[in-house]
Amino acid sequence: MDFSFNEEQKMFQAMARDFAKREIEPLAAQWDEDEKFPYEVIKKMADVGLCAVGLPEEYGGSGDELSFVILSEEIAHASAGLAVIVFCNAGLAAYPITLHGTEDQKGRFIPRTVEGAISAFALTEATAGSDPAAIQTTYVQKDEGYVLSGTKTFITNGAEADWVITFATKDRALGYRGISAFIVEKGTPGFSVGKLERKTGIHPSSTAELIFDNCNVPKENLIGEEGRGFRISLEAIDASRVTVGAQALGIAQAALDAAVDYAKQREQFGQVIARFQAIQWMIADMATEIDAARLLTYRAAWLMTRQEPHLKEAAMAKLYASEVAHRVCHKAVQIFGGYGYTRDFAVERYARDQRITELYEGTSEMQRWTIARQVLGIK
Repeated sequence: MDFSFNEEQKMFQAMARDFAKREIEPLAAQWDEDEKFPYEVIKKMADVGLCAVGLPEEYGGSGDELSFVILSEEIAHASAGLAVIVFCNAGLAAYPITLHGTEDQKGRFIPRTVEGAISAFALTEATAGSDPAAIQTTYVQKDEGYVLSGTKTFITNGAEADWVITFATKDRALGYRGISAFIVEKGTPGFSVGKLERKTGIHPSSTAELIFDNCNVPKENLIGEEGRGFRISLEAIDASRVTVGAQALGIAQAALDAAVDYAKQREQFGQVIARFQAIQWMIADMATEIDAARLLTYRAAWLMTRQEPHLKEAAMAKLYASEVAHRVCHKAVQIFGGYGYTRDFAVERYARDQRITELYEGTSEMQRWTIARQVLGIK
């Protein structure tokens, strides 16, 4: 099995890494402190084609799923907050349209994403997190379209989104069979942004409450067929798990890089701490686990690119990479000692940013559930 990068992918990785180092890394700490949405750098990403990665070429996109995973890791190495903006925008929120949208929908929305427009994926509700079939947001069909009523929570990019992929049910008693998917554009009557969450990490990205109060959605903004929304949402989440794994990889690699540099400079007891076996063993464990997580993540991305089954592999990649990032960030802070607990050093931010990777796109417990069902053959 060979899922190593070809020359084009290596060149793309080098370009993305250079962009992240020049345009993102110097600003990441300030974005975190100010909780500022980085519009300026997203515009720069669009100008150099980075907002097009992973989207269909016929609508202005470029690359493939593997390239998008490469991009996600490189951006996350510099700013995990920007990484989640990008993968929710060109990944999670784009998948329903690229996989199930009409030609009109693809033509209206994908080119705008390529140009730097922001979108969001609105599934989660106060009573529907790991169980999306329990959503309470409803819709009623009218002659001219649909009327949505309900509230969504924890929506990444929700405050800035030019449009939102949202899910509602026509009858709560139908469970997942009653759910449909809709594109709701900014400025639609009855659609508004509510509370903004104050989070532990990934501060550059907004996490918002979205309110649909008799929100009128035109019939041409229904994605796919009525009653297929649950399946559409799961396909998008399954695909995006690999990019969460890549985000976790980027954070973990950044933490390791910082720890290695610090260990070579920090002196105690007359020598640099890199000479101490306790530090060496931590570095060895960090490097080994990151390498294993990278192999899992890029195997899943390779399968996606080949359009082969990858549900189990994507769940494994997301589960393992996110938990590796947890352990690596913990060790990095430990190596820095008291300095690692201050905002003067980036490892403190990495530790805060990492935590969400074990929660969104399915908690670690849900990943284990998915993996076990695949291994056991339980449907």
